[in-house]
Amino acid sequence: MSATSSAADLNVTRVTLYKHGVGYFERAGDIPAGESATLQFQAEEMDDVLKSLTIEQRGGEGVSAVRYDSSDPLSKRLEVFPFRLGDNISLSAVLDQFKGAEVTLQIGGREVAGRIVSARTLPATQNESGQEQLVLLADGALQTVDPFASAAIRFADPKIQTQFNDYLSVLSRSRNTDKRTVTIESQGGAARIAAGYITPTPIWKSSYRLIFDKEPQPLLEGWAIVDNTSGEDWENVRLSLVSGLPVSFINRLYEPRYLQRPVVQLAQDRAWAPKIHGGAIEEPESDMALAKAMPAPPPAPMAEARAYRQSVVGAVGGYAGAAMADESFRNEISSTVAATAVKAELGDLFEYAIDHPVTIRKSESAMLPFFRERVQARRLYIYDADNGSQHPLRAAEITNSAGATLDGGAITVYDAGAYAGEALVETIKAGDKRLISYAVDLGTRITTAFDSSSKLQSEFHFRRGVITTKVAQREVKTFTIRNVDPNAKKIILEHPVRPGYNLLSAKPAETTADAYRFEVDVEPNATRKFEIVEERVYSQQQAVTNMSYQQLLSWVNNKDLSAEGRQQLERIAALKRQIADAEAQQQNVEQEVGSLDQDQNRLRSNISTLRSVPGQEQQVQQYSQRLSAQETRLIELRDQQATLRNQTAQLQTQLNNLIETMEF
Repeated sequence: MSATSSAADLNVTRVTLYKHGVGYFERAGDIPAGESATLQFQAEEMDDVLKSLTIEQRGGEGVSAVRYDSSDPLSKRLEVFPFRLGDNISLSAVLDQFKGAEVTLQIGGREVAGRIVSARTLPATQNESGQEQLVLLADGALQTVDPFASAAIRFADPKIQTQFNDYLSVLSRSRNTDKRTVTIESQGGAARIAAGYITPTPIWKSSYRLIFDKEPQPLLEGWAIVDNTSGEDWENVRLSLVSGLPVSFINRLYEPRYLQRPVVQLAQDRAWAPKIHGGAIEEPESDMALAKAMPAPPPAPMAEARAYRQSVVGAVGGYAGAAMADESFRNEISSTVAATAVKAELGDLFEYAIDHPVTIRKSESAMLPFFRERVQARRLYIYDADNGSQHPLRAAEITNSAGATLDGGAITVYDAGAYAGEALVETIKAGDKRLISYAVDLGTRITTAFDSSSKLQSEFHFRRGVITTKVAQREVKTFTIRNVDPNAKKIILEHPVRPGYNLLSAKPAETTADAYRFEVDVEPNATRKFEIVEERVYSQQQAVTNMSYQQLLSWVNNKDLSAEGRQQLERIAALKRQIADAEAQQQNVEQEVGSLDQDQNRLRSNISTLRSVPGQEQQVQQYSQRLSAQETRLIELRDQQATLRNQTAQLQTQLNNLIETMEF
């Protein structure tokens, strides 16, 4: 979780634990001149360390760099070295990779120096295993030596020796895949360095004891539970416990990121094959003119490449764009610092600082008292019918009068020196109050009754041809409270807040997000009833133009309708009745016209048939007289139709105007 320091570099001096899964650690120590401070972390902690590490130095010339192990695989980290030390590699195979390097071999009492030409293992014979052989160039002559006969081999170039040390360090650190080393390099003389960072840690937990004794106000004790899973002891550290909800996240900073870049190649000049050109016999003027009119040839491949390169440089902005990017980056840094400072000022965090040094051994936990004061509290009883019980719960209303925020947690209640129950409480800001329930009260029984006979009250509104009806439905819930104890009780009745319902009874003592709370006092050995009345209003709309005359009559006869509304609806109903009568007359006329049309068609057919039959002249004359009389009647009926249509249209216009202007 937190880091472990090598030797006596930087020791933990301060620990701050939070509620969102991180902890802040401070380390401090004296660093001798020319040395560095080394910290070790778990691999999964590196993202938070790189995101939050701060360093303060007193003395010396400042911190020159902070180095840490890469998360690249071992094979990628070894790629930077010009040699390889594989498994079971021979000494000659190692030396052969340094051809041209100057070495000094100590053989017996003498030193052999030279430049490496080659190194190899001679083939094994039947009697001897393969022998190592090193070929050196010394004083212009080649000589062979057995590297195993030397007591020491030293490279003349110190860079090669450093590369060997670095190579072996990478191999050594790779064996511990969970540990990552962070090295703080200091310049100048001796210095005192303090480093701070955050890493993932278990959250600290709080628990309380509420003790009712002989004093008027109960005693509230707060204990913090802290877990040290860091792998090292915290000795005499300054411990702070912070509660609140700051923003925190994981940003993958430790893992190297590689950007896949496009592969771009310059266009290549193609090789031209030789061509044999024939000699010209004649060059006509028309051909000359055609040649002049032809467009210029395309640019050479290299010219195309130059044009492409210029377009690419212009796209990324060139060097001027880079300068602007740097300036923008500096501006972003300034903005970020300002925003962070504002956020720190407006943060809603609160801290409990332990006022004495704390020691917690690794892999151990501790309980630390962080609060002990008398607070304002009153004993209550709370009842919620949704719990399915007839008995209320013993409760207490705690007011935070301590002047500091109290973190949420479990509360164990003691009453008169005995265990009374347990409860949970949310975070309580200074001056705020919370209700906790910790036991069942068997000395009180509460029953509820619901009045399902709803009382309907109607309200009517008419505007722009639409009748709006509001129906208020009342519901009554009755609580019957029986107190069989010899002590008076203050009982809080919880009633759910239902969308669309309004309270008509007494105002609740307080309202939560989902419930009303009513306070009811009950005398000793007494029974009391308490009613909660609620009302819900429904709205319905209906257009008058779509109503028939009979439907309007039902509205006119509604006893809840006002006199003004009844008079206006009666006028509308009268017009509706006239329109209905006119439409009925028009329908009768249309039916008669239809009947006459059919009879005329029949008469014309008979006349046409009888005219070709001898002796039927009299019958034809009778049919003709009837046809003439019907034609006269049709003319009268069509005149009536026109009159009725005009009358209906006029009545409909009057009705529409009346509907638009009436309002009640």
